[in-house]
Amino acid sequence: MKDINTYEAVSRMQAYIKNHLHQTITLYQLASVSGYSMWHASRLFKELTGKTPFEYIRSLRLTKAALDLRDQDHQIIDVAFDYLFDSHEGFTKAFTKQFGINPSLYKQKTPPIKLFLPSNVKDYYLFLNQKPKEYNMDQSFIFTQVVKRPKRKLILKRGIKAEDYFAYCEEVSCDVWGELLSIKNAISEPAGYWLPKHLRDGKSTYVQGVEVNLDDQTEIPKGYDVLILDEAYYLIFQGEPYEDEELNYAHAIHDVKEAIKKFKPETYGYEFTDIYPRYQLEPQGERGYIEAVGIKPLSKHTF
Repeated sequence: MKDINTYEAVSRMQAYIKNHLHQTITLYQLASVSGYSMWHASRLFKELTGKTPFEYIRSLRLTKAALDLRDQDHQIIDVAFDYLFDSHEGFTKAFTKQFGINPSLYKQKTPPIKLFLPSNVKDYYLFLNQKPKEYNMDQSFIFTQVVKRPKRKLILKRGIKAEDYFAYCEEVSCDVWGELLSIKNAISEPAGYWLPKHLRDGKSTYVQGVEVNLDDQTEIPKGYDVLILDEAYYLIFQGEPYEDEELNYAHAIHDVKEAIKKFKPETYGYEFTDIYPRYQLEPQGERGYIEAVGIKPLSKHTF
């Protein structure tokens, strides 16, 4: 495996691309940011991201363009020029090749597509190589609240035997998130779910999915399933915000999970239940880690 300096160099190139998508980006500029020669920077970028810088930039621009077409009332030609495509024809050809649908039809129907949402290579390196720093959970603040979820549909992709996120990525891949984020009528952000036994259909415990209204007619992507989720109450556990630059999300997840283990919902007239899927939201530094556990009232209490 490459050392941290290599991952940091590619991470800097990723950041530069993200911040200059609407401007011309040259290999010379990326190499300058990385601190390597153009040839070496290009080779390292391909090795760690799976794409050449040109392929990466185009894929990311097309993803952002797709989101603009989905969410904004913009003309296709304007979006094409905004993301530095020279012509309507060139944009249409590239868009169709990447998503399997031309931009005009996509703007009209907005079906789920596979968005390109690259992860930061430095984060991956830190996760594999750094041990968590010493910390004191007693100093952490965990916010809790009860929420009610209506009866709804869950569009999900199952794994094989996965019981957690990393096993799921190995079985299915980590690309599911992009397709889930492309679903226009979602009533919540995508999440990772631990399904109770009666909802697993003989497959993985851990899945990824997104919720839509019960009467929603969103096209179901190939390879996905749909579950009807009953009305449910959840106890939401939300940890403190943390700095994204370091491997602090591991601490944040640990704190919340430990808080769940120690929490006594009976004190407030509830009890945990496994009849509803448990779920986690994507860890984000500005809001902390969030996990939700199903609850029901004790026999002598009502909501």
